[in-house]
Amino acid sequence: MDTTGTLFLPPSGSTISGEVDFQFYFIYAASIFFFAVVTFASLLFVVRYRRRGEPTRSDAPTHNTLLEIVWTAIPTVLIVIVFVMGFRTYLKMHVVPGDAMEIKVTAQKWFWSFDYPEGASAVNELVVPVNQPVKLLMSSQDVIHSFFVPNFRVKMDVLPNRYSVTWFEATQTGEFDLFCTEYCGKGHAEMIGKVKVVSESEYNNWVEAGAGPAEGEGLADYGRRLYVSKACNTCHSIDGSGNVGPSFLQKFGAEEALADGSFITVDENYLRESILNPQAKIVAGYDPVMPTYQGLLKDREVDALIEFIKSLKDGQ
Repeated sequence: MDTTGTLFLPPSGSTISGEVDFQFYFIYAASIFFFAVVTFASLLFVVRYRRRGEPTRSDAPTHNTLLEIVWTAIPTVLIVIVFVMGFRTYLKMHVVPGDAMEIKVTAQKWFWSFDYPEGASAVNELVVPVNQPVKLLMSSQDVIHSFFVPNFRVKMDVLPNRYSVTWFEATQTGEFDLFCTEYCGKGHAEMIGKVKVVSESEYNNWVEAGAGPAEGEGLADYGRRLYVSKACNTCHSIDGSGNVGPSFLQKFGAEEALADGSFITVDENYLRESILNPQAKIVAGYDPVMPTYQGLLKDREVDALIEFIKSLKDGQ
């Protein structure tokens, strides 16, 4: 993994990074140069033309045509150069290559979900092959989010009720930080994921393993994997300890007190409803912050998670 980041930019990790970096440093260098010129000229004029004795009338010309042309032409040329470079890069960043693989990205408070055409899915970890263009078809389940991978120089708003599109091609394997850069509520700072870039063979193996239960894998064991890969473990423990949501330990078959003062027995129907419509019955003492997994989990995956929770009788 490239670790040659700078004071201003993290290490480059995609095919578009070089162009973005060049434009940044071009504008930065031009700004430093003209700042130095203006500062030096200002100091020079302060010293050279400071008042000496009583002022006198001067017949000096009121303007210099050549100077006015120069200080108009130079900024104009610079603006045209920056516009042309920026527009060319903008087109490259928004025109998706024809051979790009497509991944569906769903943002919601406060995590990222990724669905692959082969049937695999993941939460907060985008797995992609190296040297392969990747198209991201993105939408939000609730408010505006923003998909940002600093190493790839890729940033795109993710909106409810419509799709937005961006793409990238990773040039090296490794793990890269993924952030939401649009304030989306109190859990905004925790909406952090990873982009994991792997070789083509590793990617194929990952997709095959993630498309469903492995050969010979029991439903509860598959649910245990989903408990981690779908980020259930970020809010629900399996050892009885407190968290954002109730612990799963010895939960199945127990009586649960609800926020409205009623009680309910934790069975398969209650668990399924809590996964797909979590605001229907809120457990007493907890805030109604869990997002719905409706459309994010297949029926088989819901069944596996329920079976996993049922198996947690002794804190296995």
